[in-house]
Amino acid sequence: MYNNGGLSKRISRAEMLVFSTLKHIDNMPPTFLTKEGYQKLAEELEYLRTVKRAEVAARLHEAMEGGELIENAEYEAAKNEQAFVEGRIQELEMLLASARVIEEQTRHGGGLVQVGSKVTIQENGNEPETYVIVGTAEANPREGKISNESPIGKAVLNHVEGEEVTVEAPGGVYKIKIIKVE
Repeated sequence: MYNNGGLSKRISRAEMLVFSTLKHIDNMPPTFLTKEGYQKLAEELEYLRTVKRAEVAARLHEAMEGGELIENAEYEAAKNEQAFVEGRIQELEMLLASARVIEEQTRHGGGLVQVGSKVTIQENGNEPETYVIVGTAEANPREGKISNESPIGKAVLNHVEGEEVTVEAPGGVYKIKIIKVE
């Protein structure tokens, strides 16, 4: 029951969840995503909502039919999976709600590193390495995508081609040179 200046209204649990989620979105920093990253997360969310939820519900139903719930390992496993799926759904909803999609035309040229930039760097005569600067939700170093919040990402943001910047990493401080920005 919700009382708003004398007006009472029954609010469902789902409405309260949406309200509390929206309240927290205002305090969240934006999530930077490429179009591809946004689409991938949106597809995962849709899969979890439609397919995975139904699978988990079926597992729960089968486990409940198995009798005693107190010592039913299948029931416990299904409940744990349900909690994981619901948590991931909520996480994706918040990520997508606070997403700021990096459009192709907003990527800066002129050698300035921004989220969405493809950056080639070099450390002390080593082979050059190329990365795309993305938001944390999309980071995948194996694919050459590093977060704007990673040590290298933080160091190169808002710097230009030819600059040498200091990277403050857990393993120590070192310098890299920005060779190219696309």
